[in-house]
Amino acid sequence: MKFRSLFVFLFTFSTILSCNSQPTKNIETIAAETFAKKIKETPKPQILDVRTPEEFDSEHIDNAININWLSNDFATNIKKIDKSKPVFLYCKSGGRSAKAAAKLEELGFKKIYNLEGGMMKWNATGLSKPSDQIIGISRHEYAELLNTDKKVLVDFYAKWCAPCKKMAPYLLKMQKEMADKVVIIRLDADENKTLIKEMKIEELPALLLYENKELKWKNSGFISEENLKKQLQ
Repeated sequence: MKFRSLFVFLFTFSTILSCNSQPTKNIETIAAETFAKKIKETPKPQILDVRTPEEFDSEHIDNAININWLSNDFATNIKKIDKSKPVFLYCKSGGRSAKAAAKLEELGFKKIYNLEGGMMKWNATGLSKPSDQIIGISRHEYAELLNTDKKVLVDFYAKWCAPCKKMAPYLLKMQKEMADKVVIIRLDADENKTLIKEMKIEELPALLLYENKELKWKNSGFISEENLKKQLQ
């Protein structure tokens, strides 16, 4: 009898978890190409950039408005958006817009499109406007960084990136401890936007390992100190 009761409890609990893990019908996280296509197909689309004003001013999708997710008055400012019409949300890499999408659904918005990978994916897909302005180092200057007989590990990071912050202490430690074998170069993605676009980097942190100027290994996202050291041996 006890076994049967336990079985029923576990079955009910697993069913609840399964139901809760289902994607919401009001929120769709979609790829950059689909996001752009849906914007074109929607009359007077409501495009919402939830990054900081500084990020918005540096670049944004045409006709987007800026309501900073990190501001204290986000819920108040969002009232200017029509709940009954689709909303197109994006941020830098998708994290903030996912949270904002959940908030919009909570506030009663009926259809929310969240840009998968944010502006990084948008730019890497080639959907941003071409520009002659070089922000940060050029490809030629980047190539010069590889001029060494040692291995070169390039770490593209950002100050707002949680995995980047977690990895920073041991990367800085490895810069000193492995200096005789590996040159570790850390480049702020926000300060080198031209390079990020041209190299089609879609996620941070991004680690690229070169040997004799040839790319030997690449990693996107978090990697432990132990596993990184294995790659650098």
